Amino acid sequence: MNTEELFKKIIAHAKEYGFIFPSSEIYDGLSAVYDYGQMGVELKNNIKNYWWQAMVRQHDNIVGIDSAIFMHPRIWEASGHVGAFNDPLIDNRDSKKRYRADILLEEHLTKIEEKIEKEIDKGRRKFGDTFDETQYRATNPNILRNATKAVDIRTKMNAALAANDLDALKQLIIDCEIVCPLSGSRNWTDVRQFNLMFSTQLGSLSDETNTIYLRPETAQGIFVNFLNVQKTGRMKIPFGIAQIGKAFRNEIVARQFIFRMREFEQMEMQFFVRPGDELKWFEYWKTERLRWHQALGLGHEKYRFHTHEKLAHYANAAADIEFEFPFGFKELEGIHSRTDFDLRRHQEFSGRKQQYFDPETNERYIPYVVETSIGLDRTFLAILSAAYHEEPLENGEERTVLRIPPALAPVKIAILPLIRKDGLPEEAREIMHTLRRQHPCQYDEKDSIGKRYRRQDAIGTPFCITIDHQTLDDHTVTIRHRDTMQQIRIPAGNIHPYITT
Repeated sequence: MNTEELFKKIIAHAKEYGFIFPSSEIYDGLSAVYDYGQMGVELKNNIKNYWWQAMVRQHDNIVGIDSAIFMHPRIWEASGHVGAFNDPLIDNRDSKKRYRADILLEEHLTKIEEKIEKEIDKGRRKFGDTFDETQYRATNPNILRNATKAVDIRTKMNAALAANDLDALKQLIIDCEIVCPLSGSRNWTDVRQFNLMFSTQLGSLSDETNTIYLRPETAQGIFVNFLNVQKTGRMKIPFGIAQIGKAFRNEIVARQFIFRMREFEQMEMQFFVRPGDELKWFEYWKTERLRWHQALGLGHEKYRFHTHEKLAHYANAAADIEFEFPFGFKELEGIHSRTDFDLRRHQEFSGRKQQYFDPETNERYIPYVVETSIGLDRTFLAILSAAYHEEPLENGEERTVLRIPPALAPVKIAILPLIRKDGLPEEAREIMHTLRRQHPCQYDEKDSIGKRYRRQDAIGTPFCITIDHQTLDDHTVTIRHRDTMQQIRIPAGNIHPYITT
């Protein structure tokens, strides 16, 4: 199946087995908003715990907080969000569809890159073992022409975005002959800026209300609590503050399931360092965060770094960890060297000094910051996408299995009495009562044992424990592995040590 069909199957599977539901579905839904079902919330919580353990519990110099969603509106002026948190919006007059101008250009660049890769594949097939990709890239006229075109487009796009030149963005779309995916026409409106923040009113009386914003990122809650945490925790530079929380962005084009939503969750850590040390720590956290992702076992080849050419106004270095989703490599986590921009701006706007006294150098300074910011929902989608498999069985049937990393699986152990009589359900529940103190378990006695195995495969349960008549005699059980479907017999008392080794 192609990648589009695969993605549709993953979305359908997520709903059918209680991972993700369209929000407000009985009212025909709400665009780009989703609810996590009974399986989804367990997987989501497990991802949070896995990140928290690695980021906070395993580091002596990183602590966590939970800041409020509503914050003083001046915070967003200081951060630059009120004046500059915009996306370039463009409409197609024929289809009435709205797009981000930069995304249209990025997708055009992707098509050019795909042409280059196809040309390389042709060369690889033609020359076989003697194929030299580096030389081929440097000499093939089609590759050189497309590579030059891509560099030219990206250079112009970055320059237009940096200068906020909306006319240049539209002209570049016209020059690239980009058409609307729906109408096929090039009947574009002018490009205009669209602020992504949701606003609301704080106060009970209309004449006393103040406009505030739903936070578009969780980082600012960390920055405004920098001194609170540093002083109460007696933290010494370098140290980090971590947070998991909701953020909200009024996306122009929210798409690709839970990859881009209007309400989403972030897992962020801001690491405060001495000025001048930030690039060293930037490289350190790039390495550490990639190692964390790869430890999930989804496949090292599914990750890659993308170094930013166009930097945000607050950064002096930035890179993304990208993951190969069914719709291509996309950003999963960002690592940014934010300099002292945030603390310096909050010092300026609040009038409160955001300085740290360094006892080792006997000086005061505003720390520099290295940020690691990962999308929880995107991580969820990455795990779901990599875990989804359809595979044939020896009997000619097919099973759908989610190979979710066992530590993150919503259900770790399924307890399955062979039949619903002869004391087997009672014995099964007694075993489950013991195991559920340490592991998330699910009891299932409906349908044949084969159908129950398929249900557990579909939700990603790593181990199925079958209780049969022999269990009543010698207190042994059959344990089945999800990935291999192999079964072995072990004493019921050895289940916990067996699955934790």
